[in-house]
Amino acid sequence: MNIRLNISLSLVCLAIFTSCENVTSKVETQLNRLNNKANQLDSVINTEMDKVMKLDSVINLEDLKIKKLDSLVNETSSKFDSIWNVLN
Repeated sequence: MNIRLNISLSLVCLAIFTSCENVTSKVETQLNRLNNKANQLDSVINTEMDKVMKLDSVINLEDLKIKKLDSLVNETSSKFDSIWNVLN
């Protein structure tokens, strides 16, 4: 009777360990997939951030050009005003 009980308990333990191993394998597979997707998302975010930084740089350069042009327009306007005042 003891032998049958020991064999039965051994088989139950073996079934539990096998089941746990299958679950562990499935969880590991899902974690690997999730990690791969996270890495892909990180790559996309980094690419988009690079684009934003480049666009920001272009905006800053254009802002400087506008400021220089504005200054030139102001200087020219001032010169025209001076000439106009001398003529009048």
